[in-house]
Amino acid sequence: MPMDDSTMRSALFDTCLGREDTDSLKWSRYRGRDVLPMWVADMDFRCAEPIIEAMRRRVDHGVFGYAVAWPADYEAVIDWVGQQHGWAIRREWILWLPGLVPALNVACRAFAGPGEGVLTFTPVYPPFLVAPTFSGREVVKCPLRQERGRWGFEPAALAEAATPQTRLLLLCSPHNPVGRVWTRQELLEVAQFCVERGIILCSDEIHCDLVVEPTCRHTPTATLSAEIAERTVTLMSPAKTFNLPGLNCGFAIIPNEKLRQQFLQAMRGILPHVNILGYTACRAAFTRGAAWHRELIAYLRDNRDYVYQAVNALPALSMGPVEGTYLAWIDARGLAVEQPAKWFEQAGVGVSDGKEFDGDGFVRLNFGCPRTLLEQAIERISNAMATR
Repeated sequence: MPMDDSTMRSALFDTCLGREDTDSLKWSRYRGRDVLPMWVADMDFRCAEPIIEAMRRRVDHGVFGYAVAWPADYEAVIDWVGQQHGWAIRREWILWLPGLVPALNVACRAFAGPGEGVLTFTPVYPPFLVAPTFSGREVVKCPLRQERGRWGFEPAALAEAATPQTRLLLLCSPHNPVGRVWTRQELLEVAQFCVERGIILCSDEIHCDLVVEPTCRHTPTATLSAEIAERTVTLMSPAKTFNLPGLNCGFAIIPNEKLRQQFLQAMRGILPHVNILGYTACRAAFTRGAAWHRELIAYLRDNRDYVYQAVNALPALSMGPVEGTYLAWIDARGLAVEQPAKWFEQAGVGVSDGKEFDGDGFVRLNFGCPRTLLEQAIERISNAMATR
């Protein structure tokens, strides 16, 4: 008898794999301590079987030399982006990358000079805040507006933050950590601002295939208009969607040839090539991973609903709606403690400290895990709250 959707979902994602005694960055942080790791954006799910099969075949070949992308790798990206996001991209626009964090650093070197400004919206994933400083560029912060738990852009704040020396805007879309899937209109306002000011826009869209809110749809920034596409560098990867961050494979999509050459020049001699298993996994994910991806989104949506209701039912804690990503941005200022992340750790739950995101008083919790782990985490938080 064929499995129904819920049974299949349970089989795929309910199993706790036991990563405590592995090389996992996520789980090794608290090795030897009774703390559930729910910090770094790394899901606790077994990879999709078609991806594992493809990597097995590649490993069985037994030779692991330097690799280049095959035509099939380009075709997989083009087809996936076209099917998922309605964006018809060309092969020559694609530049392969060993991860998107290095690409943020490359963008800062490519499109801003020493001492010039790189703008980003806060709170934000920490590499957005430190990448400019590594190459002697100035970080320009523009705070997001929070209204009734929902985060958004503040046009007046953007105009105030930008200076004549601002050359680049690093955009996180969907946004990590606040979980927003920006609307077309919101993106248009930001992109038009960049066009008017002569600012290059680097849009990190690594979470674009993790939209968990059915009423939302991801819009690639470069699809807003031909003029905006000419000023936009888009960063994508299968890493977060298919839980492949350790394989270090991503890509930039850059329609403008001049910007593409600037980016390539800044990469030269700094970034390594993508490794052979990265290419293999990317191709398999985009060509054979659609069914697994559909079930993942349904599972994450259920986890999102659970953690949203549970956190907002607790005193001193709250969180806004999560439209995209598998990350809950929790307002812990009501705890009235100096280090909220430490408080969660003492409760037995390891979270990311909001201070690193330029979000003092908040913590980020990863709900990309089997439901039983998430329930344990909420129970520990509730028990700690009851004994305050």
